[in-house]
Amino acid sequence: MTPETPHDETPHDETQHDNEHDNEHDNDALLRLATDLALRAGRLARDGRAERGISTADTKSSVTDMVTEFDKANEALIVGGILAARPHDAIVGEEGTDTPGTSGVDWLIDPIDGTTNFMYDLPGWAVSIAARTAVGTQVGVVYVPATDELFTATAGGGAHLNGTAISCSTTDEVSLALVATGFSYSAVRRALQAQRVAVLLPQVRDLRRLGAAAADLCNLAAGRVDVYFEQWLGPWDLAAGELIAREAGCLTSTLDGGVVRPDSVIAANPELIGPMRGLIAEIDVQLGF
Repeated sequence: MTPETPHDETPHDETQHDNEHDNEHDNDALLRLATDLALRAGRLARDGRAERGISTADTKSSVTDMVTEFDKANEALIVGGILAARPHDAIVGEEGTDTPGTSGVDWLIDPIDGTTNFMYDLPGWAVSIAARTAVGTQVGVVYVPATDELFTATAGGGAHLNGTAISCSTTDEVSLALVATGFSYSAVRRALQAQRVAVLLPQVRDLRRLGAAAADLCNLAAGRVDVYFEQWLGPWDLAAGELIAREAGCLTSTLDGGVVRPDSVIAANPELIGPMRGLIAEIDVQLGF
């Protein structure tokens, strides 16, 4: 099923627009907005790259941490769309947006998660948009333009792929687990991560490193991999995909079992998450981490 851009046909009195929308924390309304913007941004970047190529590529945290004109254009499109509909929401985006808000809804945006994949014309990149309130992430949308896959979730409403409900795998043996992970842009951190996965690899089915945390978490939610773990992400990398994975039946935590946070993430079905945390902890002790 091809994802379609949702629209709200209910007319609104423009004079009441700001207050009505800013006070409305209805997850369905937030989901419609996030879905519309993710689809528009993803198609803008996909089609623009195909038609014109990439003319601008700069670096950020390291020489391998890239940003293109499409990252910036996507963020501008998404931020503009949110502010037009909900001008008092807060927004944080990977490419520098940090807009305070008063409505109680915060947005976390990754306009292109997996920019290196995007630059090399590999399919594993995504647009990730999450909305959260004081009680946690309420809406997560991840759109993968290369495959035209739209992953969505609302808190308590389950996870979906192009409108069809999805659930995580039921693999319950570590030795049979297909494990997804990612590596830091820091060369020093990558070297440590390489030592860990070298020890881990013989003890699991195999490893997958696809290059975008949001897409990895959605693949986990759809049962395409059994475990995902990573460190040193940004909050925009994690927010939408983590909700989608949880709503598909996964548990999430830090590598040491605490409340999940961007610098330490593991996600798996309930049968695997404990044994996988234990195995990673044993490896880290063995390596002196």
